[in-house]
Amino acid sequence: MTVSKETKRTLLLVLVFAMGFGFVESTVVVYLRGLYYPEGFHFPLAIMDRNLITIEVARECATIVMLAAVSLLAAMRGWERFGYFLVIFGLWDLFYYVWLKVLLNWPAALTDWDVLFLIPLPWIGPVVAPVLLSVVMIIAGAMTVLRISSGGRFRFGMPSWVLSILGTILVLYSFLSDTDATLRGGIPANYRYELLALSLIFYIISYALALRIRESDRRSI
Repeated sequence: MTVSKETKRTLLLVLVFAMGFGFVESTVVVYLRGLYYPEGFHFPLAIMDRNLITIEVARECATIVMLAAVSLLAAMRGWERFGYFLVIFGLWDLFYYVWLKVLLNWPAALTDWDVLFLIPLPWIGPVVAPVLLSVVMIIAGAMTVLRISSGGRFRFGMPSWVLSILGTILVLYSFLSDTDATLRGGIPANYRYELLALSLIFYIISYALALRIRESDRRSI
């Protein structure tokens, strides 16, 4: 597989952007935790001002827009752009936790719980869950970019779509199902690690099918 200098340069710039944007994201959390968790982040969740929650939701929407915009600028072809989006999102989320560790020495362990997202309801789970998902996103996205940029084929057929949708449903349920902890001020129940594991397996299989080398691919790589 021959990787062009342009692709290498773009991937390097994507890495730099994700590292910087991850730092911006982590500093926002530093400020919020200073306001609402001065003694350290913990459950039950503190009650936030409604206006601030609205601003946070809007900020998360703006974050996704920015990540998508960079991926659109990084490439010209649809699936290649999606690959870059996976890489950028995964690196951004991964470095978000790296910078939190640097700034707050948190998390103490990958099993520590965190609020992951707020749309449409708060997502909660142990840090290891978004970290593993980010690693899979980075690898899948990079493989997609490298395959397409080197002239190979990437085909997301029906089996890949079904597995990816099932994986997404399972992992979202693992993050959103504990409404007692997110909406009623409770302590999180045991995380459903088996759902995370199944979703990761489904994602890996779906991308393995999409990246499967065919005879036409061998002639073009």
